[in-house]
Amino acid sequence: MQKLVQPINYEQKLSLMDTEIAIKLTKDTFERELAKALHLTRVSAPLFILPQTGLNDDLNGVERPVAFDIQDLGQDAQVVQSLAKWKRLALKNYGFVANTGLYTDMNAIRRDEEVGSLHSLYVDQWDWEMIITPETRTVDNLQSVVKKIWQAYLNTKAALVQQYPQLNMELAKEISFITSQELEDMYPNKTPREREDAIAKEKGAIFIMQIGDKLASGVPHDLRAPDYDDWSLNGDIIIWYPVLDRAVELSSMGIRVNAQSLEKQLALLGLEERKEKPFHKMLLNGELPLTLGGGIGQSRICMTLLEKAHVGEVQASIWPQQMIDECEKLSIVLL
Repeated sequence: MQKLVQPINYEQKLSLMDTEIAIKLTKDTFERELAKALHLTRVSAPLFILPQTGLNDDLNGVERPVAFDIQDLGQDAQVVQSLAKWKRLALKNYGFVANTGLYTDMNAIRRDEEVGSLHSLYVDQWDWEMIITPETRTVDNLQSVVKKIWQAYLNTKAALVQQYPQLNMELAKEISFITSQELEDMYPNKTPREREDAIAKEKGAIFIMQIGDKLASGVPHDLRAPDYDDWSLNGDIIIWYPVLDRAVELSSMGIRVNAQSLEKQLALLGLEERKEKPFHKMLLNGELPLTLGGGIGQSRICMTLLEKAHVGEVQASIWPQQMIDECEKLSIVLL
């Protein structure tokens, strides 16, 4: 029950039927706004892949992917944890050019997730990826893309308010930027979570950059797999969410590793053996495009824009019975 954040004086602003209608409006609008802003084309994506391809996302490096055996192949497959690596290969295979890219609906099962108000065993997100050039492999370009994503979020909010004016939570007009080291320097005695709460409450919307490497304190702000994000060119979009009185992450994204940063990050974690996997070999041989991409939580977008107190109010999943009972007492209606 520690993961259940109890809202104060929570009330439903939408009926159950209106919630379902608003979820569809939210997803359709945000998807359209995102594709238009970043010149993305929707493509189909796999639900499961073979582990030997090296294409599955290792997330923080400790989560166990869901695996099952395939009778006709005589081997196991894994449910994707995200499509961070797969997308980069897809960009090459589809023949995308610079400043264009793809997006897809990514569905995953994360069995090691600690479920609660913000986390579910079921993950649904828009995975997106675009091709960049050596000249645009920069912090400035990263920040420009973040601003476009934030504007897509604001435009979706405007569309929802037009139909449901009772959704009156105010959003920051602009998103701010800070590095994880600058944030640690500001709040040296706080934990990373507490730092996120403090800066998000001050700014409303913040992009925390450079996540994965160790800070001056000797520990990273958060863990990141070494073989997709370049830890010096990535970050998280985080908002202050008054419904739960805390910061909420909407997206993890960044400029992806090139051969040099892949070598460096694998060495830092002692994972050089990954260089023998097909995806990693292609990357080290310069056979994959330079890219920028990320994942944007569909349920997180819906939850925050519809002003819900629990992710289970906008997606159907499985929850501990104790959590279900407590949600009922708090007027939280789980789907």
